[in-house]
Amino acid sequence: MIKTRFTELVGVEHPIVQGGMQWVGRAELVAAVANAGALGLITALTQPTPEDLTKEIARCRDMTDKPFGVNLTILPTIKPPPYAEYRQAIIEAGIKVVETAGNKPQEHVTEFKKHGIKVIHKCTSVRHGLSAERMGVDAISIDGFECAGHPGEDDTPGLILIPAAADKIKIPMIASGGFGDGRGLVAALALGAEGINMGTRFMCTKESPIHQLVKERIVANDERETDLIFRTMRNTSRVARNAVSKQVVAMEKKGATFEQIKELVAGARGKLVYSHGDAEDGIWSAGQVQGLIHDIPSCQELVSRIMHDAETIIRARFEAMLDGSQRQAAE
Repeated sequence: MIKTRFTELVGVEHPIVQGGMQWVGRAELVAAVANAGALGLITALTQPTPEDLTKEIARCRDMTDKPFGVNLTILPTIKPPPYAEYRQAIIEAGIKVVETAGNKPQEHVTEFKKHGIKVIHKCTSVRHGLSAERMGVDAISIDGFECAGHPGEDDTPGLILIPAAADKIKIPMIASGGFGDGRGLVAALALGAEGINMGTRFMCTKESPIHQLVKERIVANDERETDLIFRTMRNTSRVARNAVSKQVVAMEKKGATFEQIKELVAGARGKLVYSHGDAEDGIWSAGQVQGLIHDIPSCQELVSRIMHDAETIIRARFEAMLDGSQRQAAE
């Protein structure tokens, strides 16, 4: 068993989190992750209304009696959702853990904390992590450049970002971006994190509510099959490489405005990818960790494998190396 400050904070068995993912963080996946002993997160804005979120939380509770949380992402959108109403739905549902992400969530953090809710804030830089710590969050998720979705604008990979954050941040921290197996968990712990957050890897599980053909596309892809869009707009997003993403990148290089690419990147098109299975239909998120994903296990199988492999590396591989060093020193 690997116990950390993070597992104690949120009351889960394993230091693994299924990140909030638009169109993916639904009850069937979240419950499966929770039942496997990790922390699953329902994505609030996947639900059309706050009332729908209340129903989704109830649906998840019908499938698990283990802890799970909700992700609330605050990002620039064409039509901003009613964040305060989603926040109230989370509070009234009795959720005990919330992951926030995006722009200056102080009012949400303050309100969640009033109700005894543990808040994890997703950050892409050390300075943002320190700001979140001052804001009063209970933990941060530090997101390296390898991640799917928004990696920030500093282009700092996890191998540097995680220990740099660990040197300065005092609250528990989980590592995000590029994690998919036991080796990654051990590496994150060695770098100073107290758990890992996985998005793309959990997308590619049996319980993930996306089309089988998209899961098979993730398995087939390697670590090079992503594109960075919105770079010219300082709102970088890493997405799976396809005909649409390549077109967007080419248009941005020629100076295209958001209005000119808006129809290509519409969220409705990405949602169709997940429901219909045509990976070329629109923009959809996936990280470089695709290169480490070779199968479509159940969440229970995935979490158990990661924990077994991590413990084997720590107890067998590392101890054997240390014993070898000791023998050499003695000789």
